[in-house]
Amino acid sequence: LGHFGAELKRAGYDVVIFKGRSDRPVYVWMDDGSIQILNAEHLWGKSPAETEDAIREELGDYRIRVASIGIAGEKLARIASIISDKTRVAARTGMGAVMGSKNLKAIAVRGTNDVSVLDLEGFKEFVKTLHEKMRGPAFEKYRTMRTANEILKCNMLQALPTRNYNDVYFDAVEDLNKGLKRFAVKVNSCNSCPIGCEHIYAVPHGPYKGAEARIEYASLWALGPNCGVHRLDVVIEAVRLCNYYGIDAVSTGVTVAFAMECYEKSILNKEDLSGVDAKFGSHEALIALIHKIGRREGIGEILSEGVKIAAQKIGKDSEKLALHIKGVEITGYDLRTLKTTALGCAVSFRGDHTTHGCQTLELAGKLSRIKYEAGRAKIVKDMEDQYALMDSLILCKFCSEAYSGYDDFAKLYSLVTGLEITSDEMRLAAERIVNLTRLFNIREGLGRRDDMLPWKVMNVPIPGKGPSHIASISQQELNMMLEDYYLAREWNEEGMPRLEKLKELGLEEFANIVDTKFVKA
Repeated sequence: LGHFGAELKRAGYDVVIFKGRSDRPVYVWMDDGSIQILNAEHLWGKSPAETEDAIREELGDYRIRVASIGIAGEKLARIASIISDKTRVAARTGMGAVMGSKNLKAIAVRGTNDVSVLDLEGFKEFVKTLHEKMRGPAFEKYRTMRTANEILKCNMLQALPTRNYNDVYFDAVEDLNKGLKRFAVKVNSCNSCPIGCEHIYAVPHGPYKGAEARIEYASLWALGPNCGVHRLDVVIEAVRLCNYYGIDAVSTGVTVAFAMECYEKSILNKEDLSGVDAKFGSHEALIALIHKIGRREGIGEILSEGVKIAAQKIGKDSEKLALHIKGVEITGYDLRTLKTTALGCAVSFRGDHTTHGCQTLELAGKLSRIKYEAGRAKIVKDMEDQYALMDSLILCKFCSEAYSGYDDFAKLYSLVTGLEITSDEMRLAAERIVNLTRLFNIREGLGRRDDMLPWKVMNVPIPGKGPSHIASISQQELNMMLEDYYLAREWNEEGMPRLEKLKELGLEEFANIVDTKFVKA
């Protein structure tokens, strides 16, 4: 989240937990050790950017960091996000709706304290080494519009989901690429980062003149090729509107594409869509539907729930067109052509590619994309473990190549905390985190039946004559992949951790969560 987390740490906090619900809109003001709950009724209905400016002016300090929700979060849209620094978005899983449910409009933080590190000199030397690596050629892709490179590569490999998974190649992708080079205006960095991967784009002319937004691969794909839209000025305006309303740009794009296909297949008509002529490629339809989703008006009331619930409410076989895993809309890598990534997404505790990152290996040609081979599950497991640990240590996954695995993680942890820990203990901690998230999901009623892929991925082969032609993932193949993964995790055939595994990880106290007949080794 840019600078918000660092500011929170400087204010003296590692974690803040909000319980209960206010009877009126409020925001929380954390000024070092002082915490106040202040009236936010005058902020209700404002965008996150407007809220940030208003709070800074009200408190008299423009260095204050603010995380807030927009109209969609206030109205409890399931795809609502939390936004800080105006362009940094905690987008997935509807966290904005959680804040809205508590009548919590924003959290404002000012931290003026130093952050203590037990071995300061050792820490400085370690960070210096990391920064030298991050300035090297391996990270050039993040500094120089990685978004453009990624979308061109996926298109070339026929792994770019287009028009709601109806194709894997977007013939107008070069239009977007040219626009990225022409509309780029500045680059931002997160706190203390030497890379600067946040690229800001602005529309210089035309109907969307003045629109400005941060664009990255997932949002460009979701609101561009996935909706059949080839104009970058439209995508920039679409992302700007998502930020204005406080909605996840990826979930919004996937949901709009779902609505467009429902319209083209006559599942929804123009009247159902509040008068929108929702054809693929229509930038007018894209913009109109974003407004409706953000305000929860008309068809937007249903679409703001995301594709899973929207499809359940619409019916008429529309669930076959809904691209989600565990209720989270999928992102811009065609899982029919990336088999290891598909497994990682299927078993992800929240159905997301960011819990494993296997697409980076497949797109780089380090793994065969089309054919799944036994043993790939070990790769998924290892990457899941590493990503879980990086999340827990609050390390950016874009910087993962700068670390020499668990040895560096253990060294960093010891330098900061003064607590000695081995790389093997770090590895075990990573595995513990993943198993604990699995136990959480089991407690909430999820199991093997939820380690699934969207209907289209498993039933609609890729069209065309390219290298990905007719690729798909059958139920039989997915079953084999899941069994491979559960074996690598030392879980049983139902995807539940065995008792011996829980004991090994120090999690035996949670054994009651799963049925004992499944837990025993």
